[in-house]
Amino acid sequence: MKTKIQPLRAAIISALFGAVIGLPLTLNGCAMATCKPCAPRAGKRNPCNPCTARNPCAAMNPCAASNPCAAGDRVDPKVVTRPEGTKPYQGDRAALINEGKALWNSKEISHNNSMSCSSCHQDGKAMLQPDFAKPYPHFVQMVADNNGMESIALEEMVQFCMIKPMQSKPFAWDSRQLAALTAYTAVLQKEFKPVSNAVNPCAARNPCAPKNPCSMKNPCAVRSY
Repeated sequence: MKTKIQPLRAAIISALFGAVIGLPLTLNGCAMATCKPCAPRAGKRNPCNPCTARNPCAAMNPCAASNPCAAGDRVDPKVVTRPEGTKPYQGDRAALINEGKALWNSKEISHNNSMSCSSCHQDGKAMLQPDFAKPYPHFVQMVADNNGMESIALEEMVQFCMIKPMQSKPFAWDSRQLAALTAYTAVLQKEFKPVSNAVNPCAARNPCAPKNPCSMKNPCAVRSY
């Protein structure tokens, strides 16, 4: 006699199988009405819980390890606001841009050498909102959600990203590094062409995405810049 597959196992298999072959979400275990994010189910881990290792897209998310949903510290606006009386480093712009490009692709500036700017923003295009094309300072949803700032300058955005997504320390305000990374980011901004449907490349394949309570706080999510 064949052993019947329990509903819980069936839901997991359906979710993983559907994600791999791209079946409609109606066949996905996470589309079931009984799925509740992060809720315990009979003392076991919920297969539809996006916070568990059962998420088939987890390994594909370049920002998973640095998701601030896992460490809910807020960034003090004063830390990312240029102090009065300080001035940015001045140097040859072409040289600064080249150095900034190297920093953009370097994991050494992040906590534990875990990620680079390009981990989330490949080629300076991925995970960027159309508003990124607007001149700074401007409103950034991720920043507003985190510390209430209604407007932020480009160099301040660099500092914010150093603290939050990169989980590292901000640069000194008069440092060559800050000037270089800001200069290169400005080049990417100038070349950036807004795409209205820019989304997380894993979103369409993630069966738990609509239920993910961390999605709006993910620095690599659609609300990043």
